[in-house]
Amino acid sequence: MGGEVSGFSMTVDRKRRLKPAKRSIDRLKGKIRELMRKGRGRSMANTIAALNPILRGWATYYRICEVTSVFKDLDGWIRRKLRCILWRQWKRGKTRFRYLVRYGLDHETAHLSASNGRGPWWNAGASHMNNALPITRFQQWGLVSLLTIVSCKVN
Repeated sequence: MGGEVSGFSMTVDRKRRLKPAKRSIDRLKGKIRELMRKGRGRSMANTIAALNPILRGWATYYRICEVTSVFKDLDGWIRRKLRCILWRQWKRGKTRFRYLVRYGLDHETAHLSASNGRGPWWNAGASHMNNALPITRFQQWGLVSLLTIVSCKVN
């Protein structure tokens, strides 16, 4: 177990702080991967609607944690997974180009990005997808942020 109690662990700094255990984070990622695998044919709205209760529950359970970098990293990983789904759904270069332009990229950047020949995970983390689909876009679509839930601590 390595010092874990109910999915929590401690940092090894001078001042010990509570954080989610590695196994708990891995379980959450596994659950999200499974949901995303099932949701490849779903709209983004349906995928986010299915994802939000899982994120809310997990963040509420771990809201007493003091190490917030874990939640920030998980938020980024989740958004990248969602961008990856979109890249796969767009399938063809013309469709990718059309959506990238629709989401605010200039024609030249969109053309280069849509025809770069790299895989979905690479493209999901690339600057063109981050510019086209920033955090604010996911907030508009209703995706909850783990960091926001944890930051709203109730004393």
